[in-house]
Amino acid sequence: MEKVRFGLIGIGAQGGSYAGFLSGKGGFPGVAAPECPPHCALGALCDIDPEKEKMCKEKYPEVPFFKDWKEMVASGTVDAVVTTVPHYLHHEIAIYCMEHGMNVLVEKPAGVRAKDVMAMNKCAAEHPDVAFGIMFNQRTNKLYQKIKEIVASGELGEIRRTNWIINTWWRPDSYYRQSAWRATWGGEGGGVLVNQAPHQLDLWQWICGVPTKVYSKNICGAHRDIDVENDVTMLVEFPNGATGTFITCTHDACGTDRLEIDLDNGKIVVENSKKAMVYRMSKSEDELNSTMTMMEMSRLTSGNSSGNSLYTVEEFENTDGWGFQHTTVMENFAQHVINGTPLLAPGSDGINGVNLANASQLSNWLGKEVCNPVDPEEYAAELNKHIAEEGKFPVRE
Repeated sequence: MEKVRFGLIGIGAQGGSYAGFLSGKGGFPGVAAPECPPHCALGALCDIDPEKEKMCKEKYPEVPFFKDWKEMVASGTVDAVVTTVPHYLHHEIAIYCMEHGMNVLVEKPAGVRAKDVMAMNKCAAEHPDVAFGIMFNQRTNKLYQKIKEIVASGELGEIRRTNWIINTWWRPDSYYRQSAWRATWGGEGGGVLVNQAPHQLDLWQWICGVPTKVYSKNICGAHRDIDVENDVTMLVEFPNGATGTFITCTHDACGTDRLEIDLDNGKIVVENSKKAMVYRMSKSEDELNSTMTMMEMSRLTSGNSSGNSLYTVEEFENTDGWGFQHTTVMENFAQHVINGTPLLAPGSDGINGVNLANASQLSNWLGKEVCNPVDPEEYAAELNKHIAEEGKFPVRE
């Protein structure tokens, strides 16, 4: 096999972009798009919407189109599928595909409920001959890769505190009115935690580790005509006792993207996911605390210190453009299928972000701190209460 033929299930905003990438016909109008990855090809398209079918046949006349994704899986026209569909369908499609020998690249989030993702991961473990990845495209960002290496190396000691403010995805009411399933408990499974923030939830844990306790205050319909959460303030605790906060919303038109990681021997700050500053202290904070006099502290903090400074600063940037990270994941996935190259984002990793999102929602609903991960059945039951109250979709088993 020289190229992996991808079948796209769902040709909405994301699926339409991927079709453009894989065909070499671009993504969003007016936005520079990457070239089709060398080991990838557009094998087939699938959607139940007649308008999408018409559009696809006009724009991609040479590409097979299916109304039934199971027919596409059995057609022999694709080697892998990408699940660009509403979140509740990810695990259902992935499980069916893996059971039928089809490679699967799941779009984020891995699912809405941890119980569904656990079932998907179990299926993947039972079919190790099938490739299973997730579209965590932010993991291809060289900046975050380097930060992960620095933290994992231990050169800056243990994490003491970490904070991420990520409000750079302002969404007006017109965005939520695009589709009936958007911003609903029954159709989408939530708001910002399952739609915009999954990449950061993944990166935060990928770099800093998985939190063990969560307390969250989530506001539903904050300045928007929706029923789900679009304003989240989460306080977490890590296994070593370090604390962290994760703050996100979709109603901040100015937006902020700032990650801070405070460690024993320094600090890492990332602005806009593009520029990082790594502060390496000349002595550990513990040593400074136990040995420094008030006079020395005054000289250091006022900038009048002679000799060694308190810390050195390393700066580095990432300049990846929109779409290039997505095609990097696709190419890596294709290389994995063809020659066994390790996956940048194994599908099984998707459970961590879903667990944290579930813990955040359950903490807010119960009004108390919860352990992470939470009982998946308890979360599913509470979610069904909200689906029933919403009255737009049936509750889920």
